[in-house]
Amino acid sequence: MDFIVDAIASIDAFVWGPPMIIMLLGSHLYFTFRTGFIQRKIPQAIKLSVTKDPDTPGDISQFGALTTALSATIGTGNIVGVGTAILAGGPGAVLWMWLTGVFGIATKYAETYAAVKYRVEDHNGAMLGGAMYAWRRAFTKEGKTPWWALLGAGAFALFAAIASFGIGSAVQSSAMTSIITSNVEGIPTWVIGLIVVVLVSLVIFGGIKSISRVCEKLVPFMAIAYVLGCIVIACMNWEYIWPAICLICECAFTPKAAFGGAVGSGLMMALQFGCARGLFSNESGLGSAPIVAAAAKTRNPARQALVSMTGTFWDTVVICALTGIVLVSTMLANPEIMAEGAISQGADLTSAAFASIPYIGTPILVLGMVMFAYSTILGWSYYGNRCVTYLFGKRAIRPYQVIYVIIAFLGAVGIGDLVWTISDITNALMAVPNILVVLILSGMIARETKHYVWDNNLEEIDDTPIPLLESK
Repeated sequence: MDFIVDAIASIDAFVWGPPMIIMLLGSHLYFTFRTGFIQRKIPQAIKLSVTKDPDTPGDISQFGALTTALSATIGTGNIVGVGTAILAGGPGAVLWMWLTGVFGIATKYAETYAAVKYRVEDHNGAMLGGAMYAWRRAFTKEGKTPWWALLGAGAFALFAAIASFGIGSAVQSSAMTSIITSNVEGIPTWVIGLIVVVLVSLVIFGGIKSISRVCEKLVPFMAIAYVLGCIVIACMNWEYIWPAICLICECAFTPKAAFGGAVGSGLMMALQFGCARGLFSNESGLGSAPIVAAAAKTRNPARQALVSMTGTFWDTVVICALTGIVLVSTMLANPEIMAEGAISQGADLTSAAFASIPYIGTPILVLGMVMFAYSTILGWSYYGNRCVTYLFGKRAIRPYQVIYVIIAFLGAVGIGDLVWTISDITNALMAVPNILVVLILSGMIARETKHYVWDNNLEEIDDTPIPLLESK
């Protein structure tokens, strides 16, 4: 058994190693230039994200699609992941994480454009989309789909469905249990598991509209509460903010021992851990967020692609960067927490930073992490739902949902590690067919982006008929 566990761990380390980082980061740079540096449209995209487009095909609002996607990306990985990157790669990892987010905006735009353009409608009028439908529709001619396109579609859907059980369900419920039991004594894990099952079931069995309604209210609230906590810590450490920024920039480009050698150092370590945590945090290139973006009410693919790319902006460019500055400034203001060697994990570093706020710091962090984990469970449930629907038809939806909440319970009571590792592998493997299809379609995306975005035709309605899904 130990051999199997070690083998799976080795595979996980490989798939999330340099080849994956090069593929994703290279795609980010490529799509940045291919789309004419679409990042320049962030202000307009933010405005569009709160603009309703009701008389257009779709199931949920553009804002609902954005918050549902954010619910799956803004999670414990943002909070704990930044601390992990700093401890392993040094303060310079924060800058590389931030740059990964900046360029990842373009990939999120491109993959969402493809998902919305090639979405389909089922017999109940619901919109379905994602890399699997892009593969299937983009290359079908005269009713025939090449085997390699079917393979790409099936591979993406299968990897995403498996990943949802771990990253979306077991790992998040496990994180909730760990957070709660470490701060509140006497609560059995099975009680937490049952509460998670009930709260998740009440939402996900209602479908995308139910998930969207909850996320529209939950995500802005939890993000604002967390950001306010970070701002309070920044104000308390205000004299260390500029030195923290300088240290982050210096360590990103030069080998420099930080905090007496208590944390990782060196250019390559900062680059590797910063990029890896940034890519994992915002999911740009993995193909997850476009699945829910395809359900949005939008008059053309470019509008929703612009809205979706703001998710990477909020997730990494704002929240991860703010977290990184707060953590480094806290380490500068309180060097004793590193000198004592008590901080060895990202969660410990984040907890120490929030504990510096008297009385309310730790409760804010605990509540925030629980809400982040809960919202991630909701968001990923939809991703897995759409993927099993593609693979097995609508009859598979209810069994999938039941298994999903059961795994959430098992994660809460402690089966997390192996499930996490397996799903982490499939999470990375999602990126391969997703990035490949978007690269193949990049010419079309660039051409139509010029028409809609750069030639100021965003109000134009795309009247291309949305095909009806073949029933299974």
